[in-house]
Amino acid sequence: MRRVTIFGATGSIGQNTIDLIARRPGAFRVIALTGGRNIALLAEQARQVKAALAVTCHAEFYADLKAALSGSGIAVAAGPAGMAEAAARPADWVMSAIVGAAGLQPGLSALEHGGTLALANKESLVTAGPLLISAASTHGARILPVDSEHSAIFQALVGEDPATVERVVITASGGAFRDWPLEALAKATPQQAAVHPNWAMGQRITIDSASMFNKAMELIEVREFFGIAPDRIEVLVHPESLVHALVGFRDGALMAHLGPPDMRHAIGYALNWPERAELPVARLDLARIGRLNFSAPDPARYPALDLARRVMRSGGLAGAAFNAAKEHALDAFIAGRIGFRQMARVVEHTLDILSDESGLADAAIDLDKILAMDRLARIRAGEAIEKQKVNDLR
Repeated sequence: MRRVTIFGATGSIGQNTIDLIARRPGAFRVIALTGGRNIALLAEQARQVKAALAVTCHAEFYADLKAALSGSGIAVAAGPAGMAEAAARPADWVMSAIVGAAGLQPGLSALEHGGTLALANKESLVTAGPLLISAASTHGARILPVDSEHSAIFQALVGEDPATVERVVITASGGAFRDWPLEALAKATPQQAAVHPNWAMGQRITIDSASMFNKAMELIEVREFFGIAPDRIEVLVHPESLVHALVGFRDGALMAHLGPPDMRHAIGYALNWPERAELPVARLDLARIGRLNFSAPDPARYPALDLARRVMRSGGLAGAAFNAAKEHALDAFIAGRIGFRQMARVVEHTLDILSDESGLADAAIDLDKILAMDRLARIRAGEAIEKQKVNDLR
């Protein structure tokens, strides 16, 4: 029986993970679940999978979670101490699905205890890729990708020599605004950006899909996880979201991974690896689908991609600065303080300022420096917004 812990159980990735575990009673023992403010859902999930421990990361909700689980026999904890307790409990498989830079420390803690870290948290590799890879090696742990694109690459490489890889292509749906006139994007609202044409995801990642900041993060992840040179990583807009990634080899072969736009496939692959288990996902009918479409992304529509390539060229702490500025700009857009197109300008301005101030390229990476850069980048991004510099960034 595989011992499982899920960080971020109440988000979309966490809920899909719970769905798969609940379908196979007796195959998994849930050690811990963590969530945020959705106490009712967290308690329901903990009861459903008979978790040993349920944790809310917000200390002020401890009493609510305790009351919701009264009489269940499930232990309850909250706040940073509770998250540390969840990470400290031995598990064979840990899902890292906390959104944002907050997912980095629990993931590192899980690696220190060995086992497998199923990584859905994009920010961990973007901000601290070398740190995670080193921790896994030091502690004999394994990292498995859960993003659909990186899972697809991972699967395409099974049995292959990585030295024979010539290029990697990840696909993007193009998001909510892929067919909008460019001039209309300035007036796009958070509500409009949060409606994805193909995938059912949370608000933040769906908006990141519309701006293609999610794909920018994934570019950096490909480099960190697979060691692919930046000039060999490509992005294609693929509106159907059925081809998740392609791997090209030096003999000209191009291996594509196809599947429905359902995160349970990538989650299930990681959950059951190295075996393949039956999963409740749709089977593709290629005759009915008929055709697949691909196009190059428009740099004017998706400036986040160029920013990602700048980060990869810089290395060091550039990823931490990029992610923090992106998260802060996204918060401001959701709050109505800046427009949709201004998010990329805030990130670009923040990278410019920090490059001049503190130097980002090839800086030595450790957790303290990453967290310090995260704080500083949020301050600089906030200053750009508060001082209304956004309109003068270009």
